[in-house]
Amino acid sequence: MNHDTSLLVTSWIRKAENDLKIGCREIEAEDAATDMVCFHMQQCVEKYLKAYLTLNQKPFRKTHDISELIELAMEIDPEFEQLHQIEADTLTIYGVEIRYPDDFYMPSLEEARKCVELALKAREFVRIKLQEKGYLR
Repeated sequence: MNHDTSLLVTSWIRKAENDLKIGCREIEAEDAATDMVCFHMQQCVEKYLKAYLTLNQKPFRKTHDISELIELAMEIDPEFEQLHQIEADTLTIYGVEIRYPDDFYMPSLEEARKCVELALKAREFVRIKLQEKGYLR
């Protein structure tokens, strides 16, 4: 892996971890902004998938579609099907659709907690795959 690729993968992971921190902190707030929790969980998973694709030099278009990113990752490692099985791709709707007032939707606290759970599972899966490639220790 060249230096530029390594820096880009590191940047994707750093941004994903920041999304995770924000969402996990917000879910614990007394008046949690559940829409933002869900948004940041979607962003976390999206960025981890993009880190994996970048590490493997697999091109991807500018997208928030987690299912599309999983499909690309499956071309490298079919075990990424597990992310479909846990329904990580259901986070996609939180990436764009609920951010704007014309599509106003406020997820319940229970729904936001489920998003956190999905993101944590997907994150752990991708981190293991990054470790298998020798990237994370």
